[in-house]
Amino acid sequence: MNSARILPGAVAAVLVTVLLSACSSDGEDGVPRGWIGKTYSTGGSGWLDKDSSPAKVADAIDDHRDALDRASGDGKEFLRYGDDMVTVSPYRSGSTIEIEDYRNGYRRHHQHLTYWPNPSSFRGGGPGSGK
Repeated sequence: MNSARILPGAVAAVLVTVLLSACSSDGEDGVPRGWIGKTYSTGGSGWLDKDSSPAKVADAIDDHRDALDRASGDGKEFLRYGDDMVTVSPYRSGSTIEIEDYRNGYRRHHQHLTYWPNPSSFRGGGPGSGK
């Protein structure tokens, strides 16, 4: 009787793990989260490089995996990876790295992203769109 309950739970846990890993942004064109996590120390809401400028850190991330687009402003560097954005900001003598959803990042930093696509203008494209 207990095995009848354990098996569906185990299958559900495996499916959730597979789906979450498939949806993560560490794919070929997504943000290199794993590499960033291994390369930089954890700090605050993201990661820290205590010695390098935002431009240097953004260069390293972009060299590891090419961003779809790049912009800068107010000493910050912005890298676009599909549905995600990497923001590299000045922090003391180094930089802080944040990864966030593209829509949220665009809302926060739109003044520096003038030629990037506005996510609010995207209407979707699912069933019934355009009606």
